[in-house]
Amino acid sequence: MTLGKISDQFFHTHIAPQLGAERSDVALGPTHGVDFGVFDVNGAAVVTATDPISLLPELGFDRAGRFAVHIVLSDVAVSGLPPSHLSIAFALPTKITDAEFATFWSAIHAECERLDIAVVTGHTARYPGATYPWIGSATAMAVGAHADIIRPDGAKPGNEIVLTKGPAVEATGLFASLYPSKIPLSAEMINAASTLLERTQTVSDTAVARDAGNVTAMHDATEGGVIGAFHEMASSAGVQFRVDREAIPMQPAVKQVCTALNMDPWTATSSGTLLITTEAGDGEKVAAKLSEAGTDAAVVGTVASGTGVLIDGKASDRPTEDASWSVYATLSDNK
Repeated sequence: MTLGKISDQFFHTHIAPQLGAERSDVALGPTHGVDFGVFDVNGAAVVTATDPISLLPELGFDRAGRFAVHIVLSDVAVSGLPPSHLSIAFALPTKITDAEFATFWSAIHAECERLDIAVVTGHTARYPGATYPWIGSATAMAVGAHADIIRPDGAKPGNEIVLTKGPAVEATGLFASLYPSKIPLSAEMINAASTLLERTQTVSDTAVARDAGNVTAMHDATEGGVIGAFHEMASSAGVQFRVDREAIPMQPAVKQVCTALNMDPWTATSSGTLLITTEAGDGEKVAAKLSEAGTDAAVVGTVASGTGVLIDGKASDRPTEDASWSVYATLSDNK
């Protein structure tokens, strides 16, 4: 059994044929490789996405809360509409204390308050058998005009491809934060790597990109890393991505940590790394505005007719498993 997200085949066999009632107000239903759904309320578009909530106590409960909520917000933020509402449900392990949960929840509240997001409903309980890190799920929402939505499957031939931050930012930041003593690098490099975890936020970056040029699609590079994201985005749009690997930004700490852990950076999870397509001529404008705002970004390729992903002119395979999973299993083994 492959860990992580289900395959396209599994989705189309088991899930897509059974989606409840057909309603005319659903503008975009579940689609493999597309981050969110959309439904209509009196002419307004409601963008919504649901994700698991993780809590990693080793990060500290405040930092873990901020990390967890931004993973949820990203799938709505890539629509181009700012997240505005949040529903959240917790199935907590019995060992979490009231003080620990209070710290975790205060961090989520603070991030939502800063971003003008209201928590509108939820559920909180402790249950026997519940364990870290997966402690529930949350649904983020945004409200706006249908015409303002940027779809993850909107890439078109002739578009340019922009990538922010580079590969394996999340995996690198997470492992350096959780297992610093198990990575054979200097304390200075480990510290630099651990700070990358704070760069897994996308809400501000999506707003900058949206306002900087004619953006046709945005997608967050999560499981499967940047290569997986290229494949998901190209497949969902029915186009071919042509990518120049040398143009992709690479954080120095990522290169060092991935080498030390023998982890492929290109297929390791990287929440916070945005893949953006723009109309021809707008890629440099979007990359420049993101860079001005403090986020590394570069034009890394073009969109063409066809299928698949070409990297440096050669066809690439879609990742079957995230490269970070096996590394996590090794690092988390206390033997």
